[in-house]
Amino acid sequence: MKLKIVIAFFALVWLVLLVRIYQLTVKSNTYYETLATQNIVKKEWILPVRGEILDRHGKPLAINKIGFKILVDAHLSPKKRRPQLAMALNQIKRDFPDLNTSKLLKRYLKTDSPYRHEPIVVVRFVPYEKMLPHYTELSRRAHLKIEPTTKRYYPYGPMTAHIVGYVGKANEKDLTGDSVVGLTGIAGKSGLEKFYNRFLEGEPGYKKIKVSAFNQQIAILETVPPKEDRNIRLHLDMQLQDFISKLFESQHRSGAVVVMRTDGAILSAGSYPAFDPNEFVSGISRSEWKRIIENLNHPFTNKLIHGLYPPGSVIKPGVALALVDSKRVSPYTKFYCNGAIELGKHKFRCWKSAGHKETDMIKAIRESCDVYFYKGSLLTGIDKIAMELRKMGLGKKSGIDLPNEFIGVIPDKNWKMSKYGQPWYQGETLNAAIGQGYTLTTPVQIARYTALLATGRLPTPRVAASLQDEPLPPHTEDVLTLREKRVLPLVRRAMYEVCNHPKGTAYSTLHDAKVKVAGKTGTAQVIGIPQEEKKRMKEDELAYYHRSHAWLTTYAPYRDPQYIVTILVEHGGHGGSAAGPMAKAIYNWLYDNGYIKRASKRR
Repeated sequence: MKLKIVIAFFALVWLVLLVRIYQLTVKSNTYYETLATQNIVKKEWILPVRGEILDRHGKPLAINKIGFKILVDAHLSPKKRRPQLAMALNQIKRDFPDLNTSKLLKRYLKTDSPYRHEPIVVVRFVPYEKMLPHYTELSRRAHLKIEPTTKRYYPYGPMTAHIVGYVGKANEKDLTGDSVVGLTGIAGKSGLEKFYNRFLEGEPGYKKIKVSAFNQQIAILETVPPKEDRNIRLHLDMQLQDFISKLFESQHRSGAVVVMRTDGAILSAGSYPAFDPNEFVSGISRSEWKRIIENLNHPFTNKLIHGLYPPGSVIKPGVALALVDSKRVSPYTKFYCNGAIELGKHKFRCWKSAGHKETDMIKAIRESCDVYFYKGSLLTGIDKIAMELRKMGLGKKSGIDLPNEFIGVIPDKNWKMSKYGQPWYQGETLNAAIGQGYTLTTPVQIARYTALLATGRLPTPRVAASLQDEPLPPHTEDVLTLREKRVLPLVRRAMYEVCNHPKGTAYSTLHDAKVKVAGKTGTAQVIGIPQEEKKRMKEDELAYYHRSHAWLTTYAPYRDPQYIVTILVEHGGHGGSAAGPMAKAIYNWLYDNGYIKRASKRR
C-alpha cells in the first residue's frame, strides 16, 4: 500500500512538471515571440499634416507654415552628462539668440527619464528661412537632431478670428477620445478649427522598423502613409469680409455682422473688435492676454453666437405673425396709439411720444409702433407668442457649424417659474412683445429668423461649403402654419416699407440702395453693466456704454430674396442711422460684384 502511495505521488509530480513544460514551450510561445518582436521591431508614428481652410475662391485662411523643430538626445540629465547637455543647448542659443536657455533646459528636464529613448523636443518651431543658414552645422552637432515640422498660420489674422478660430496646445479635455491629439499635442480651440477638428487633423500613419540591440535602424519592414491634407472650403468671400471689416474699423464700432444667402450659406460674418489668432498658436504672453480680456469691447467674445442681446423691435414681424396666428388679432385689426398704454399703476410708453394714432399691422411694423404690440400681446398672451418665436428659430441653437453656440432666452410663464420661482406678470408680456425684458438673442439667430420671413423656410446657417471634395448641402425647414404663410406677404410688405416708405424707420439710409431692400430696425436697451467693468470705465465711457444697441436686419432683393444682411452695432443708438449706411454699402457691394443679378436691380 505504501509503495502505491509513493508511486502515485511521483506520478502526480511528473504530471505537474509535464503540464508546466507544455505551457512554457507551447502555450507561451506566442507571448514570448511577441515580446521578442517588440524588442527588435519599433513602431514610429507618421503624423498627418493638418488640412487647410480656404475661402470660396481658394484663398487660404488657415495654413501650415513649414519649418523645423530641434531635438536633443535623451539621457543627458545625469550629472556626468550635464556638460554635454549644456553644450548642446548653448549651441542652439548661439545660432538663435532670441531663445532662452533656461526655458530650454526646463523643457528638457521635464520630459527626460531613464525609460525614454527618443530625442526630446526643446524648440518646437523655427521658421524655414531662419533655420536654413544653420541647418548643416546644427545637424552635425553631437546630441542634436533637426526634423521638419509645421506650425498653423492665419494669413488674415483678426479678420477671420471668430470664424476660423485657432489651434493651441492640447489639454486633458482635448485628449479625451482623440488619439491623434495625443500624438500631435495640438487641438482646435475655437471656431471651425474646433468644430471640424477631427476632420482637419486627419489620421496618423506609421513605420515598422527593425532595430538592433543599440536601437539602431536596420530595416523598414512596413509603411502605412497618414491620411492628411483634408481641406475645408468655405462659403466665405474674403473680399467681402475685408470690405465689412473696414466699414466697422473706420467707424470705430463694436458689434457683429452676418451676410447670408437665404438657404443658410454664410458669405461673411464678423465679430468686432477681434484678436489675432496667431498669438495663441504657440502660447500667448500674460501681458497680451491681459490686454485682450481687459478691453471693454470684448474682442475675445464671438458676438455672432455668444453675444446675447435684447432683439428690440426686430422681433416685431415675428410677434405680428404670432398675434395673427392666435386668431385674436387680424392683419387688419387697428389699435389706437396715443403714445402710451397704462397697465395697473404703470405706464408703458411708445417710442413716439405723440403716438401713431390708428395703426394696423403694416403701419405698426413700418413705423415700429410699440402700443400696437402692447395691446395685441395682451389679447394673445405670452405663451403663444413665445411658442411661435421659438419655432422661428429664436431662443434655441441655430445649428451653425461653430462650437458652443449660446441658446438665448424667449421667456414664457414656465421659463420664469423654473428660473426664478415667480409668477409671470402682464407687464412682462408687454416688454417681451417689443423684444425687451428677459428676451435675449444672438445675431446669427436674428439672421436665420430674417431668412424665414423672407422665404417662408427656416435655414440652418453654414460656414463650410465642402469637406475636401464633398459638398455640404443646404438644409431648410417648413415651420410656419398655413395661417402664418397667408399673412407673410403682408409682413414682407411692411418690411419693404420700413426701407422704402418715407415714414419707414430705415427709409433715410436704404431707400436709394442699388437693390430694393426689406428689413426691420431695432433699438435694444442696455440692461446693466457688470460692476468689475464699471470700475475700469471713465465717466465719458460710462455714458457711452449705457447707450442702447442698434439692430438692423434685412433681406434683398425684395421680390426675389437672395441675401440676408443682419447688423448689430453695440451702443449704436438707433438701428436705421447706426447700421443703415453699412447695410446699404454691403448690398451695393453685392450688386457691384455680381452676387445680386442685374435683373433684380429695382424690382
